[in-house]
Amino acid sequence: QVQLVESGGGLVQAGGSLRLSCAPSGRTFTAYAMGWFRQAPGKEREFVAAISHDRAGTRYEDSVKGRFTISRDNAKDTVYLQMNSLKPEDTAVYYCAAIPWSAYTRSPAPPVDYWGQGTQVTVSS
Repeated sequence: QVQLVESGGGLVQAGGSLRLSCAPSGRTFTAYAMGWFRQAPGKEREFVAAISHDRAGTRYEDSVKGRFTISRDNAKDTVYLQMNSLKPEDTAVYYCAAIPWSAYTRSPAPPVDYWGQGTQVTVSS
């Protein structure tokens, strides 16, 4: 069974930092672009960030630009989301996603072939 497994979520005060990680189980995702989405209570899931399969390109949702950084280590087949200057409105379940390699620039959000199970991020004020 193919899985994407997220880790690194938790509770943090406003202004703090967290780093999320996503690693695959069951297959490799080095040929995929990878991304992060989030879903807050009562809201639809929204795109946060994506990175190309070869790390040459990234894109971010406007509200996280300058605060979040997506990266990947293809040797470890792991994707990261470094989140700095966290705000209470960043509180959500964060999902890792495998995106077809040619589609990560599609707007408003790229298509997703595989989802992780999600990890909770809570930012207190």
